[in-house]
Amino acid sequence: MYITARRLASFLVLGSLMCLSAIAGNINRTGTAGAQELLIPVGARGVALGGSNVAFVNGVDAIYWNPAGLARSSFGTEAQFSHMTYLADIGVEYGAVGVTAEGIGTFGVSLKSLNFGDIPVTTEDNPDGTGQTYSPTYVTTGLSYSRLLSDRISIGATFNLVSESIMSTSATGFSFDAGVQYSGLGVPELKLGIVVKNVGPNITYSGSDLLRQGSTVGDIRGTQWYNVQAAAFELPSQMEIALAYDKKLNEMNAISIFSDYENNNYQDDIWKFGAEYSFKSLFFVRGGYNLSPNAPKDPTGKASELYDYTLGAGINYDLGGVNFTLDYAYRHVVFMNANQVFTVKLGF
Repeated sequence: MYITARRLASFLVLGSLMCLSAIAGNINRTGTAGAQELLIPVGARGVALGGSNVAFVNGVDAIYWNPAGLARSSFGTEAQFSHMTYLADIGVEYGAVGVTAEGIGTFGVSLKSLNFGDIPVTTEDNPDGTGQTYSPTYVTTGLSYSRLLSDRISIGATFNLVSESIMSTSATGFSFDAGVQYSGLGVPELKLGIVVKNVGPNITYSGSDLLRQGSTVGDIRGTQWYNVQAAAFELPSQMEIALAYDKKLNEMNAISIFSDYENNNYQDDIWKFGAEYSFKSLFFVRGGYNLSPNAPKDPTGKASELYDYTLGAGINYDLGGVNFTLDYAYRHVVFMNANQVFTVKLGF
């Protein structure tokens, strides 16, 4: 069983590395992908670490970051609820549940929803608003599966249904994530994680809002309704390769160090770094930093990165049969208000 698991993991790693050339970044494609809500992170711990925890994330928190870690949960059932204050006063709500079936694997379901609030309706004749409002609906629903192939190797995958609706125009599609985690890479404390995310077919908008009235000069048919054919958009596919070093210093103190390289198809590649200190596995302090060396420079000569440093903290407590975790994250945003994330996780 161990040999089979090792060969399978090696195949997944090799296949992921080959995908680097397939989804390699292209500066001419920056900003051309749709379904950007797939890139919005969830879970305060991962956000506080700058997204560098792909190799070490475990349990229900792994559904977004690397589904291979879902099977590494310490509990039979986990539930997670998260709220983020995102850009432009957009709220991001997220919930997920993971359940382990002994001998089969671990299954997870997740739901991410964006709250845009009420947006005034404007037209050519009423640029200041008609008095009406609308609110887009962006929902991503996920179904995940993860399994431990051995005490060192785990694999996992997530199927996401992506749904976007703006007034009477909507688009629906799906994306696929797949990952692997390997523990004990040379030394017991060193871990490797690889994940490919947001892979799927193009998505196209359709709906009655794309209908337009028009006529041609001399057209005996008069005014006609014409359907505007919306161009299809691709998904923001990406691949991440990460390392993590987890060291228990003594009975009360432990430290974890993380690094991650994110290769993006439709934006600049990102180097991510993070660290976490834990006291008696009850209290945690975290920090992270994102770096895009190849990002274009702004007029001041500084790289035009939207996100840079992250901070966070968390507590973990056994409530007598129920494990309770509360995490907070602060993500600095250049030129805009910071993102803040609150996450509650329960383990049974």
